[in-house]
Amino acid sequence: MRVLIAGGSGFIGSHLSKFLSERGYEVIIVSRDSSRGIPYDEVHRYVDGDTIIVNLAGENIASGRWTSAKKRAIRESRIWAGRKLIEEIRRSGNKPGAFLQASAIGYYGRSTDAEFDEGSPPGDDFLARLVTDWEDSTRDVEDMGIRRVILRIGLVLARDGGAYPRMRFPFRLGLGGKIGTGKQWMSWIHIGDLVRAIEFLMKGNYSGPFNLTAPYPVRNEEFARTLCSILRRPCLLPVPAFLLRLLFGEMAEYLLLEGQKVVPRRLLKSGFEFRYPRLRNALESLEGVD
Repeated sequence: MRVLIAGGSGFIGSHLSKFLSERGYEVIIVSRDSSRGIPYDEVHRYVDGDTIIVNLAGENIASGRWTSAKKRAIRESRIWAGRKLIEEIRRSGNKPGAFLQASAIGYYGRSTDAEFDEGSPPGDDFLARLVTDWEDSTRDVEDMGIRRVILRIGLVLARDGGAYPRMRFPFRLGLGGKIGTGKQWMSWIHIGDLVRAIEFLMKGNYSGPFNLTAPYPVRNEEFARTLCSILRRPCLLPVPAFLLRLLFGEMAEYLLLEGQKVVPRRLLKSGFEFRYPRLRNALESLEGVD
């Protein structure tokens, strides 16, 4: 089976590419940078019934302060990639076996109390509207009779990318602690479970939204205590909310100070088995603790 991964040179895409290649798939990276993969204009050459398309493309939302220009770039990079892939599918004259569309749990908005599953409605803030538009950018594939899976991805934990290395750094120095009140939810997933879940949804006859988060989300204060325990460091220094707002602006509210409790109800009902369902065993895996 051939898998085309748009955004395949990014953090999640590189892990997925390696995982699928090791399992015998023919993996082709699609990128706007021709040195990293085939250009979008050539996608139509590779589309047939044995092809799966995974669209992970989009500018990193945590790569800089959210200015008006940054917000536009975040949105436009996602919408452009989705629409371009649809254009290439039409150009091919063939239908891929399935289309997997990346999304994020920001779809549900922010809450300290509510629990969200795939049946929950979207939120109404900047990130929720962005994610909704991201999902909608490839909705037309369903009208073309193509199976579409929406991957609502949570906080991905890995040693070599994403947020975890930056989160871990102060803890290694003995300067770690909860962020703000510590009451905000963190709906996370180990990178190993994430790539396994994506393959699971590629192979099965699944469609619609799936939350790609571990079954047991935690509040930030529990995350901090668990990481301090594993690293054998003190957990004494909370990070003041005002400092994060000063440093990161609006982004701090969405990514650091507020969150949402998201559960992978459909994934569990589909029979997927997590290797790292709880935070402690996930972090111990990342830290090489037996």
